[in-house]
Amino acid sequence: MNSLRLAVSMLRRDWRAGEWRVLLIALVLAVGSISTVGLFSDRVRLALQQESHSLLGADLRISSIHPITPAYREAAQQRGLRVISTATFPSMVSNANENMLCEILAVQDGYPLRGKIQIADATDMDTAGKITPEQDGLPPNLGHSAKHVPARGTLWADERLMRRMSLQLGDELTVGSLHLRLAARVLKDIDQSVSFASIAPRVQINLADLETSGLVQVGSRINYRLLLAGDNKQIAAYRAWAETQIKPGEKIEDVRDARPEIRQSMDRAEQFLGLAALMAFVLAGIAMALAARQFIQRHLDACAVMRCLGATQNQVLKIFLYQFILLGIAAVLLGCLIGWGAQASLVQSIDAMRTANLPAPGWLPLVQAAISGMALLLGFTFLPLWQLKSVTPLRVIRRELGLPNNNTGLMYISGAAVLSLLFLWQAGSVKLGLIVLGGLAAGLLLFGLIAWLSLRMLAAIPLGKRHVFANLARHGRSNAVQIVALSLGGMSLLLLTLVRTELMHNWQDRLPPDAPNRFIVNVQQDQVTPVQQFFKQQDLPPPSLFPMVRGRLIAINNKAISADDFAEQRARALVDRETNLSWSAGVPEGNQLAQGKWWTPVAKAGGEPVAEISLEEGLAKTLGINMGDSLTYDIAGSQFSGKVINLRKVRWDSMQVNFFVIVAPGILEKYSASYLSSFYLPHDKAAVGDKLLKAFPNLLVIDTEAIINQVRHIMDQIAQTLAAVFMFTLLSGMAVLYAALLATQDERIYQSAILRTLGADSIYLRRQHLIEFAVLGALSGLFAAAGSATLGWILAKYVLEIPFAPSVLLWVAGISGGMLIVMLSGWLVTRKVIKLPPLQVLTS
Repeated sequence: MNSLRLAVSMLRRDWRAGEWRVLLIALVLAVGSISTVGLFSDRVRLALQQESHSLLGADLRISSIHPITPAYREAAQQRGLRVISTATFPSMVSNANENMLCEILAVQDGYPLRGKIQIADATDMDTAGKITPEQDGLPPNLGHSAKHVPARGTLWADERLMRRMSLQLGDELTVGSLHLRLAARVLKDIDQSVSFASIAPRVQINLADLETSGLVQVGSRINYRLLLAGDNKQIAAYRAWAETQIKPGEKIEDVRDARPEIRQSMDRAEQFLGLAALMAFVLAGIAMALAARQFIQRHLDACAVMRCLGATQNQVLKIFLYQFILLGIAAVLLGCLIGWGAQASLVQSIDAMRTANLPAPGWLPLVQAAISGMALLLGFTFLPLWQLKSVTPLRVIRRELGLPNNNTGLMYISGAAVLSLLFLWQAGSVKLGLIVLGGLAAGLLLFGLIAWLSLRMLAAIPLGKRHVFANLARHGRSNAVQIVALSLGGMSLLLLTLVRTELMHNWQDRLPPDAPNRFIVNVQQDQVTPVQQFFKQQDLPPPSLFPMVRGRLIAINNKAISADDFAEQRARALVDRETNLSWSAGVPEGNQLAQGKWWTPVAKAGGEPVAEISLEEGLAKTLGINMGDSLTYDIAGSQFSGKVINLRKVRWDSMQVNFFVIVAPGILEKYSASYLSSFYLPHDKAAVGDKLLKAFPNLLVIDTEAIINQVRHIMDQIAQTLAAVFMFTLLSGMAVLYAALLATQDERIYQSAILRTLGADSIYLRRQHLIEFAVLGALSGLFAAAGSATLGWILAKYVLEIPFAPSVLLWVAGISGGMLIVMLSGWLVTRKVIKLPPLQVLTS
């Protein structure tokens, strides 16, 4: 109890003297940065997930080719989930003498569980009912969010159906044996599949009308769905239960399972946000290390005095440990409070965030920030405190005696170990964490060595200010540490400004404004040339048409397989259905070889083409297929076998035609094939799609504009939020700069006093300090530019999978910016040093 009381007393005294200033600022900023980034990232991530869930209409969906058993609904209701049923199937829709194949969606009251459907009905403008092909678009602010589903005896139709059939609200349409009145026009829909099996346009009807439609027959191609929504824990628990109950013909999907293009956008969004949190975390840790080192050095005298007054080593350790724990608790609470207020202010200051109705933040990010802050504090200070208890009482009369076994390397190693563990914990992605952590560790060691060698070389060169360089080289190890710390702060500034902008620009370029927004399906062999000529007649570039053959995987390495052989639901679904097969002489656009080599056009065996197969690497991983395996496919009763010779990475978010399985030319040409393609259709030529269908009635034209807009909207939101999130990471970089400069303040005060005693004036000292800061700033800026360029390239290539080339501006800004910032900051920190009386410094 006496140790605790003494610790509190010393804490109050040091607080008044300002001894805790640097350490407190570093710790508060560490916790504040981590909690701000954590809370804000958590809210943004939840909002992005909710927005992406609107594409599915729910948090989770169970699909089946058979009516879904009541057990699924009952289990969901028992867990407090919201549940509704839907059904979808292709059917002809008739009006007068015109027929069109549509996707019929029968929905239950309460649909959708996530997202909103925008409709225009009789309550809206008169122009809502009639849209002619000559119209370029809709009147602004037309329509409203639907508050209900279509009433019995009515239907809703989308823009494509109304335009192609020249419909007006109130027209009567026939679906099966139903005669339904067109009650609303769907302006913005959700839950639209982009698979090649989907049919456009779409019609929505009431699920209660389905029974009397006469369309539900034995063998009908109806897909039954159960949509569920609830909190994350409820959904996760239900999914874990449902996966044990799933049967052949059934599958469980969330937004990531159903839409690979959304999955990739969400994954990259989380990686970008994770990068912001990781950089703030690391930089705050470096600031903590520098501040802790300075505090320990300043308290050697106090420790020696306590030892002279009879304090034992354990008492000394307890006293200082109590101080750090009390300081840590206060700083953690203050940092969490700042983080909570900062993220709330941040949301209110950004228009897109303020109107996005972000979910309320949870407590978990605050708990993680508090644990991380205390772990950082003890990780970087416990070893010095352990050494502090062994300070000899002789230091009272021999001031040159420092810490016993003064091995600062062990302090940095112990701190780095704690930092690494917390780093991987905070990363969320092991891959992202290891890449950034490995890059930082390699950069620290390399930059430290180069900095030390550079200072030694400068001291050896006969320059006009050689004594300045000699002074820098004399304290080479400490200055090298300072340069590394400053370069980390500068690297964060460059990485999260110039490099981040370049990465975001390159990432958004993956989905350019002219990305394909239409798919053509079911083009026959004799229609390939006429379809391409049609596009030329419409002043549009003719699309490339890709062949497609439907086949089912029936054996791997000559061993027959079935869905029951696989435990994972996605693997079971892949084996249980036919796969789109294609052939290509070269690697398709948007594909990249991950393993193996592409085939050559002359690959033959005994005069016959060799059956070589290329697989998408995700499919191969799901089905456990390796390079060299033999696959057997059944195509309309005929079989062929081939060897897997390469695996491909596929950019599913490119909106190009992509295939899981590609076979070498000369194998599939003998089978009946259809062709498909993707193309960009400008808004002012939307009627071309209708003309194409009239010229080729058998084609299916699938509109993916809604999906593209949703993906692009997610990208825009990420770009806006990252700019704000990185502001707090930049503050951590500035904290490193501040702590690094203060860490050498005492030494500069002592050296300046000696030089003043020897006759140096204030102008000489100021010039000397500015030259030192210029050298330190130039080296740290050079290392910062090199580190940010390297780390940016690694992130672009191995994490985000986008091109990246650092610009010349990065190097100019790094070196010149480093010099200016360090010189200015150093002058602000040391401007009072040269004014202190030498006698006061040397006798204190």
